[in-house]
Amino acid sequence: MHMTEKKKQLFGTNGVRGIVGELITPELVMKIGMAVGTMRPGTIAVGMDTRTSGPALINAMKAGLMATGCDVIDCGILPTPALQYIVMNRYDAGVVITASHNPGAYNGVKVIEKDGTEMDDDGSIEIEERVFSYNFDLKEWKDVGVVIPEGDLVQKYVKGVVSKVPTNIGEGMKVVIDPGCGAAYRTTAEILQSIGCQVFTLNAYPDGNFPARDPEPSIEGLAPLADMVVGTGAAFGVAHDGDADRAVFIDDKGRFVEENKEFALIAEYMCSQRKGILVTPVSTSRLIETVVSPYGCTVDYTAVGSIYVARRMRALLAEGKPVSFGGEGNGGLIYPDHQFCRDGGMTAAMMVTLLTSKKQPLSSLVDALPPSIMLKHKFHTGNAEKILAAVQKKFSSDSLNLVDGIRIDRKDAWALIRPSGTEPLVRLYVESPEQATAKAFEQEILSCISSFI
Repeated sequence: MHMTEKKKQLFGTNGVRGIVGELITPELVMKIGMAVGTMRPGTIAVGMDTRTSGPALINAMKAGLMATGCDVIDCGILPTPALQYIVMNRYDAGVVITASHNPGAYNGVKVIEKDGTEMDDDGSIEIEERVFSYNFDLKEWKDVGVVIPEGDLVQKYVKGVVSKVPTNIGEGMKVVIDPGCGAAYRTTAEILQSIGCQVFTLNAYPDGNFPARDPEPSIEGLAPLADMVVGTGAAFGVAHDGDADRAVFIDDKGRFVEENKEFALIAEYMCSQRKGILVTPVSTSRLIETVVSPYGCTVDYTAVGSIYVARRMRALLAEGKPVSFGGEGNGGLIYPDHQFCRDGGMTAAMMVTLLTSKKQPLSSLVDALPPSIMLKHKFHTGNAEKILAAVQKKFSSDSLNLVDGIRIDRKDAWALIRPSGTEPLVRLYVESPEQATAKAFEQEILSCISSFI
């Protein structure tokens, strides 16, 4: 008998997400709570971002956890990395009610393990199997759990980040923060004030209607932040997505800093401080390799998804290998001596540290980066397997990495063709320092797959 590989049905790369009132209901969230409580009995910390549906769903989650005998610590509204920091080595698990950068109509559930990393695919599949078969370890009346009142645990996270950078490193630096009415509405300001910065804020209040801009930071949505940076003469502006595991930047001239460039600048700084392996997905710009190799750092490529980066970093460290840094080209960066998850608050503090050490404006550092042209496409198609087969055949003499889709590496360019994990889409990335090289390579791939799209 042929065993088929089990696939996630509800969970995507980052937990369960969907439209509130359709996929995401209190009933589903309560069942996930009962599954998590059955699998990870003990004390479980829960929190949420600022979405309007958060209170209804977090209460359903708490009900499910307590019904299986778990005690619950309710941390209220906080960034996802803050909950991960609070859980790490202190509680048995954690759950965040968030849909991260998705629009306000969405919400979701992210499950955190006791080491602070997101639950892996096997754990997610077990939750789903329990939810679908109603297989829970419900307790009788004497053994149900309770909510344990705790003080303001978010302060633990703020202090944790502050402790990782030199004291008062931001003395005299002006910074503008736009949390977009999301979960970092107070944390990033507290972090940057604690390291000496003069802070201006925009949209720094919790509002799940997201009146100012979408939870996903975009160039258009950050136009008011750019104006404020230029108007106040700030060193930079920083913005977060809904749950603040990512940070993106506006430079001192009011320009949006493309996320791979942000990653390159911080990676170069981190690798100058500590030699080791940098872990990142196959979708990341080669700019990262270019800037870290002079420091003797190497790049280890994983499948796309921060969880795969975090777990690979942990695995390398467990093998006794030095790991200097990790992250994705979307503003989600991972600091291994702090915690193994993307952390937008930590990235804001690191940008202050980097600028103080370089003694140059952010705009000059961005402009000094090596050139890179990235071309991106997405194709709505049901032919993903045929496309991958055609590409693998045509480019078989090139250097191929098959960890997630197909990454083709050449001396002067690279490309990635990868099916989406959640919808019938295939994405194509092509990058080269030269526009003409990138265009020619793009044409090669497009002519190979055109009959399938």
